[in-house]
Amino acid sequence: MIIKTFIEPPIDNNNYLLIDEQSNEAALVDCSAVDDDIKKALDENGAKLKYILLTHGHFDHIAGIRPDTNTQIVMHKDDLVILNQVNKYLPLFGMPEMTIPNIDIFVEDNSQLMLGNNKIEVIHTPGHTQGGVCYLIDGKLFSGDTIFRESVGRTDLEGGNFDQIIDSITNKIFTLPPETLIYPGHGRMTSVEWEKEHNRFI
Repeated sequence: MIIKTFIEPPIDNNNYLLIDEQSNEAALVDCSAVDDDIKKALDENGAKLKYILLTHGHFDHIAGIRPDTNTQIVMHKDDLVILNQVNKYLPLFGMPEMTIPNIDIFVEDNSQLMLGNNKIEVIHTPGHTQGGVCYLIDGKLFSGDTIFRESVGRTDLEGGNFDQIIDSITNKIFTLPPETLIYPGHGRMTSVEWEKEHNRFI
């Protein structure tokens, strides 16, 4: 599995491109901006983008999505209300309004997707938003804005709930093997083991 990280404007979001080398299927975790480097990476590896896996519906995680009938957009249904309000916020950051994407696959807790022969497990982690999810694949957790290195996602926005996010982290993320690597929506990579020892919010 090839993992490439693309740090995107306007808020330095981490977008992760996952490429299965055997099947040449690819998935993009969050899509913050139109990025020619992502297209280049797909072309260089002869890969086709199968999924855009949205960790939640905030504008800075979806603003790069453009209509593409060959790519399935994946999200939890509880973030539809946030997704549908995206054009209220884009102009505030100097960004053009976008066509709100259709969601092709609605996932829930314990949903599974396949990327080649790799199983993608969905973990519903409400707290930052009600429809926030993490994606677990091959011992790697793509956590969106649920957990960061030594921090957690903010809960003062619509749909946020501090008690929920702590519960999601404690009972869903911290129950994963300690060696599980965490790829957050912003900032540096971390691990379950490190966060259990150093995250001051938990």
